[in-house]
Amino acid sequence: MEEETNKKVIGGKHNLPLLLLNTIFLSIGACGGPIVMRLYFIHGGKRVWLSSWLQTSGWPVNFIPLLTTYLHRRRKEGPTAKLVFMEGTMLITVTIIGVLNGLCNYLFSYGVARLPVSTLSLVAASHLTFTSFFAFFLVKQKFTPYSINAVALLTVGAGSLALHTSTDRPKGESTKEYNLGFVMTVAAAVVGGFLLPFMELTYKKARQAVTYTLVLEIQLVMCFFATLVCTIGMVINNDFKAITREARNFELGQIAYYVVLVTSGIVCQCSTLGAIGVTFSGSSLLSAIIIAILLPVTEILAVILYKEKFTGEKGISLALSLWGFVSYFYGELKHNKEKSETLSPKSEMPLPISVTT
Repeated sequence: MEEETNKKVIGGKHNLPLLLLNTIFLSIGACGGPIVMRLYFIHGGKRVWLSSWLQTSGWPVNFIPLLTTYLHRRRKEGPTAKLVFMEGTMLITVTIIGVLNGLCNYLFSYGVARLPVSTLSLVAASHLTFTSFFAFFLVKQKFTPYSINAVALLTVGAGSLALHTSTDRPKGESTKEYNLGFVMTVAAAVVGGFLLPFMELTYKKARQAVTYTLVLEIQLVMCFFATLVCTIGMVINNDFKAITREARNFELGQIAYYVVLVTSGIVCQCSTLGAIGVTFSGSSLLSAIIIAILLPVTEILAVILYKEKFTGEKGISLALSLWGFVSYFYGELKHNKEKSETLSPKSEMPLPISVTT
């Protein structure tokens, strides 16, 4: 029963609604995550490990859809309905991914603490380059001249920001701290660029049916171990003891402090759920592209909400990034058109799926 459902989801039209739903989750997280996280640091927050912890601490939310799907299976299959689908080998792999994700959370949070959102987003967009690189070697992602051009433009766009960073440094922050934030953000892009293709490879090599229920289980386990890593960091750094004191000194007030923390956790969980879901129903490269194409939205929000400077370097970087996005999608449209022309009139063109069983 579950395997049949899997085939329907992966190979047929049911995949499109799932892809759209996860794209919405990913969009909310990709745009709102850096904005809310930066709000914490702007108004007095200092705890990088706490900010890292919040990115995946919403993992218990996954129990809601998992319980719903289990009850649905139980009504159909009775007491024989399986409670958990994840097998031992995959559990070990997902645990490793979770630990790496915890490290990525810390690197990204450090960047959020030191860089304006508009700069952070442009630098983080370089993750598309690293995702493409690892996707090529791990899952044999095929490239076209358009996708290669897109990756090159995004790389140059992010690199151009490193030429004149001093004019964008927040008040009271040393050049050393700012540059370290820049380096940590690039490091987060490298680790994040590896995780998405690695997750896609996990789907491809799975010795069991990869259903969306299993994807939710993967998300839960991955986020649990990422949160565990950040929890250890918080304990070592005495972050739990500092929360009450930090709330009292928060510029927007104690209630606002906890609202910011909870909102940050929810929004970041949307990002994680969306990224994994898009990788499942599309590909790791598609997930990276969606994150990158939301860059202008994040830029506009940062300039409006936080009055950040939009320098000439940022303008050049944004222009190159947008050029890269257009190049990629034009290439995809052209490729799909050529592919549809080779199919017979009676053939049904499936969605481009990278997951196999």
